[in-house]
Amino acid sequence: MPSDQPPTGAWLVVGLGNPGPAYVGNRHNVGSLVVRELADRHGAGAFKAHRSRAAVAETRLGSGGAGLPAPRVVLAVPTTYMNESGGPVAGLLRYFSVDLEHLIVVHDELDIPAGAVRLKRGGGEGGHNGLRSVSTSLGTKDYLRVRVGIGRPPGRMDPAAFVLKDFGPAERKELPFLVGDAADAVESLVAEGLLPSQQRFHAP
Repeated sequence: MPSDQPPTGAWLVVGLGNPGPAYVGNRHNVGSLVVRELADRHGAGAFKAHRSRAAVAETRLGSGGAGLPAPRVVLAVPTTYMNESGGPVAGLLRYFSVDLEHLIVVHDELDIPAGAVRLKRGGGEGGHNGLRSVSTSLGTKDYLRVRVGIGRPPGRMDPAAFVLKDFGPAERKELPFLVGDAADAVESLVAEGLLPSQQRFHAP
């Protein structure tokens, strides 16, 4: 059972979404927005195509402590469609020799109020096709998730249609704060571990 302390070694942070300009502003793509925010914050440079069917940038996050360098972090956005995200994630873990407990998947979450961020390791996928693909490809659900709340669709709107629509005008005003909070959560996981990060981001 992984501990709540941040593991040493390289990390892989994957932001889920769909490829192409038509999907960029969709609620379903907020995970990829968070990963790109992290790249911008830490001067990771341009994302480059990787043979694992992903766009990748590398940086360092947190502090190594005791004079050691900060942990190496691979930031990645699959270039496949959401329901095929698992293959790229599994390929990146192998290529960069990252342990499963160092994997963070950032994704949209219908069952969390819009604007909230929650963290967990393992558990169900809640009907999220990207998470289902990742769990299937890895053969386990036991990986860290940064869950970015987008709320439930209004009225009787189909959730599948809701996540594939762009954020509305009011949501777009708040989006930089949401993306920033989720990026903060990733940094906290790397630097402090799961339990302290949950205590910080789950506070009422």
